[in-house]
Amino acid sequence: MKRRRHVTSVDKSNVLEVSKLWREVVTDVAKDYPNVTLEHMLVDRAAMEIIAHPASIDVMLTGNLFGDILSDEASMLAGSMGLLPSASLGGDVGLYEPVHGSAPDIVGKGIANPIGAIASMAMMLRYSFDLADEADAVERAIESAFAKGYVTADLAGEDAKSTEEVGDHIARVVTEH
Repeated sequence: MKRRRHVTSVDKSNVLEVSKLWREVVTDVAKDYPNVTLEHMLVDRAAMEIIAHPASIDVMLTGNLFGDILSDEASMLAGSMGLLPSASLGGDVGLYEPVHGSAPDIVGKGIANPIGAIASMAMMLRYSFDLADEADAVERAIESAFAKGYVTADLAGEDAKSTEEVGDHIARVVTEH
């Protein structure tokens, strides 16, 4: 309800029985939200729409398998898997994390991009705690990091900042305002 009130439910109901159940349940739950537009989309078309018209998607609802694939695909539109936040909402507790998983091969090297994790925290402030001003402050600090060149090697190559430098810049900007 805090976004554009348009949900795209993604499944593969044309070939998977479990997706037929998914679609039935989502359609039933949608009746409780008359102010939200529900659209059903097959996963292969969703993959295409993310690339062709990413701004047309407001909220995407899907199971873990399709969500993992589509979120990795979408992250590349931004330029790096390290940039995008995600939220798994529903029930009593929300789970917020970057769209990528862990990266054990780069632990301790100072090259991990912290922006997806920090942006996930901004989503948590906004959607779980109703702290929109605080979320806005974090998002402005992330924008400042980009504007001032505080980005990691996945985006900057030789001019890269370390994970710590990026995080410190964002924290400094948040606390200054």
